[in-house]
Amino acid sequence: MKYYLIVGEASGDLHASRLMHSLRGMDEEAQFRFFGGDLMAAEGGARVKHYKELAYMGFVPVLLHLPTIFRNMKMCKIDIQQWQPDVVILVDYAGFNLSIASFVHKHTKIPVYYYISPKIWAWKEWRIRNIKRDVREMFSILPFEKTFYENKHHYKIHYVGNPTAEEVARFRADYSEQKAYFTYRNALSEKPIIALLAGSRKQEIKDNLPAMIEAARHFEDYQMVLAGAPGIEDAYYEKFIKGTDVHLLKNETYQLLSHATVALVTSGTATLETALFDVPQVVCYETPVPSLIRFAFNHVIKVRFISLVNLIADAEVVPELLADKFTVANIANALFKILPGKTGRKEMLEGYQEVHKRLGDTSAPDNAARIMVDLLRS
Repeated sequence: MKYYLIVGEASGDLHASRLMHSLRGMDEEAQFRFFGGDLMAAEGGARVKHYKELAYMGFVPVLLHLPTIFRNMKMCKIDIQQWQPDVVILVDYAGFNLSIASFVHKHTKIPVYYYISPKIWAWKEWRIRNIKRDVREMFSILPFEKTFYENKHHYKIHYVGNPTAEEVARFRADYSEQKAYFTYRNALSEKPIIALLAGSRKQEIKDNLPAMIEAARHFEDYQMVLAGAPGIEDAYYEKFIKGTDVHLLKNETYQLLSHATVALVTSGTATLETALFDVPQVVCYETPVPSLIRFAFNHVIKVRFISLVNLIADAEVVPELLADKFTVANIANALFKILPGKTGRKEMLEGYQEVHKRLGDTSAPDNAARIMVDLLRS
């Protein structure tokens, strides 16, 4: 069968490439055409556009590149009509992809499948009307989305498993390095480790890392180890860690979490990864205009939590220090409560077990591919 996939960012390229690999395993005659990246290209098929030509974030960049965005959208619509795939598979990237879904539904008989739901449970919930109208099947990687879609909006979806949980489980099964060798190899001391995961973008690092370091340095019996993001050069980190006792470790986040005692983490997938390694954590996220952000969380944003850990557990398993709660004193106090021997540590680890349970242990791309192929053949 013929599969047309559309992604708009690096994470989508990764998830879509794995889905393509699984689809080929279920359908030996699978043909792919896509808007995507290098990982998808490595799986074969024809790339129409690289996602980097689509990925504009923020109001001003989007405004400046509107002609390019509309041109790419028009090209995509024409290309789908000409190629006539058996299915269009959209991966996250709601703004662009929901427009494509609307067009495909209105002008063709091609079914639209959505792999990795847009986060409409957090904001722009009104998009549910478009999804119910234009998307034939939704494939979710977050278990709480099933409740949101089916109970609140009466729209049946498929929870297929979580790729991050699968990736961490695979790593933990294969990784056997002892802590003594890990510390020796990275020129670390024998002190227990406070892992610092300060985000993957420069603005996040600039906003969060200084306070993280200031809070962690109160614990002199521990050493601070910073997980460097792949796309950030060492020189940028040096601005913040020069003159401190922080050790920078690049491309070894999972290895670091395997040996960390506690962690300070910015919101995002890293919070879930930290929980899956059973490392107690404090979620820290500095925001501009804290009072306004607090108001938004109380009156505008539709979710109780910002971290995936708490969203999945539907309870406050990890403390979330954002907006007006983001202070060095609060971070240090929250960190103290989850050190070995403290009751907060035991409670958090028990909460992590609920997260493990809710995520399950199925392979998301394999499960999604099997359901997709079965539906298309039925």
